[in-house]
Amino acid sequence: MSNLGRRKFILYSSAALGSSILLKACGTPPETTEETTTEEGSTPAAEGGDTIKVGILHSLSGTMAISETTVVEAEKLAIKEINAMGGVNGKQIEAIVEDGASDWDVFKEKAEKLIDQDGVAVVFGCWTSASRKAVKDVFESKDHILFYPLQYEGQECSKNIFYTGAAPNQQIEPAVDWLLENKGTDFFLVGSDYVFPRTANTIIKAQLDAKGGTTVGEDYLPLGNTEVTPIIAKIQAALPDGGVIFNSLNGDSNVAFFKQIADAGLTPDKYPVMSVSIAEEEVRQIGPEYLKGHYASWNYFQTVETPENEKWVADFKAEYGEDRVTNDPMEAAYMMVYLWKQAVEQAGDAYDLEGVRNAAIGQEFAAPEGLVTMNANHHLSKTVRIGEVREDGLFDIVWSTDGPIAPQAWNQYVEATKGYACDWSDPAKGEKYEI
Repeated sequence: MSNLGRRKFILYSSAALGSSILLKACGTPPETTEETTTEEGSTPAAEGGDTIKVGILHSLSGTMAISETTVVEAEKLAIKEINAMGGVNGKQIEAIVEDGASDWDVFKEKAEKLIDQDGVAVVFGCWTSASRKAVKDVFESKDHILFYPLQYEGQECSKNIFYTGAAPNQQIEPAVDWLLENKGTDFFLVGSDYVFPRTANTIIKAQLDAKGGTTVGEDYLPLGNTEVTPIIAKIQAALPDGGVIFNSLNGDSNVAFFKQIADAGLTPDKYPVMSVSIAEEEVRQIGPEYLKGHYASWNYFQTVETPENEKWVADFKAEYGEDRVTNDPMEAAYMMVYLWKQAVEQAGDAYDLEGVRNAAIGQEFAAPEGLVTMNANHHLSKTVRIGEVREDGLFDIVWSTDGPIAPQAWNQYVEATKGYACDWSDPAKGEKYEI
């Protein structure tokens, strides 16, 4: 969920894809070709101009397709529901779906196409911070709007992006606090080698220093690398009597990691793993038997007990299959379509982008995870939860905040950003101002 850099990502070979559990698509992915696809049942804008065009921009091919396909499904479900209720300001939503192809240059090209050629009113898109950063300049230079559904590393606050996943103080930091209180003070940090894990670990190390914890080791794997044996050996050497493993690996590295720590006898009673990129979908594919007893920190789990979640899970399964699961990125993707809808209805015109941006601030929505509110820093107030993997692959929620936590775009443990905040409701403050 993060930055692989602006370089193009080299897609895995077909042999690697065949052997990787995490790269197997679950269910039936949306059909994609080099041509644009539109949401089934929508009316082309050319026929009477009675639709509002929106862009959906995620990876539907390549290494990230396994994760991003599910958020496309969630976004399409929200659009289908909204259209069935009469649309937005009496107009139906026409979704134009583009494939970022797990290539950050393609994301940039497709963002430009959606804005310049298709004339969309908004784009719902991206997963990794690499893709988000690749399109950020596009949305800023064209003064357009992106809704981004993933938890991420923070340290960013764009006027043109609305972030509906967690900021670090709504996921990473509470997880560290809970671990210090419940599981120990010695931490080994393991992650994939790109911006999100490295920035997350910078925050974690600063937080541990401030709170009396110890970072006993830190190691990274290139995204997609499954050679985890050396890291496991380092963990055993650094934590011979047990300790906390904080995991920000992504993709199929997790398959090898969890299987091999189990084989090595690093059981959750002595070596609890806290993950920030493992959710229900990944657990299902890796195998619950390898993750049972380990932990994840999110804002949403399928087991959240709210009436809205009960309905959403039922509706999602009815649409895509009873064997399917929901997870945090999917839920954030689903609800952001509704937040945009509410902002458009308040602004009065989907193509009045400045009006929609202003109206988005303060929007509340009774999401499956609970009440969320869009703050002036374009991030949501969200409840934080920690879940323990159980035998059926879902999560028992073992801890949560009492209610929504206000988001911090700029981290308050890292010296370079401590004391700064973001406020787009006040032109004198904007992206970064000193508190």
